[in-house]
Amino acid sequence: MKKEYVVKSIDAAPDGKPYVLVSLMSAKELMDNSSPVSPFGSKVMGFSNMNDMVKELNKMFTGMGGMPGGVTSIKLDMHEYKEMNLSVGDKVYLELTKAENTGV
Repeated sequence: MKKEYVVKSIDAAPDGKPYVLVSLMSAKELMDNSSPVSPFGSKVMGFSNMNDMVKELNKMFTGMGGMPGGVTSIKLDMHEYKEMNLSVGDKVYLELTKAENTGV
């Protein structure tokens, strides 16, 4: 499977070690979010009971900007980062393949 992403941010390691955290956002999601939206979302969520509120809590926080939605983070060591010469806004592709198990 191959997916297209855009580099959203590049952050130094929080523990000071020689790696960076690269945050990626789906190119499709970036296109969908290109129009300006209110930070509180376009609709108000109403709850009739506590169970409904708990089920929708993640959606509520995402709509208020509290939790980033749709962000994939990758940890790269400094050699990999310099070799790739990444910048915010660059288009990148991430390819995932499943390892085949041979033998028992």
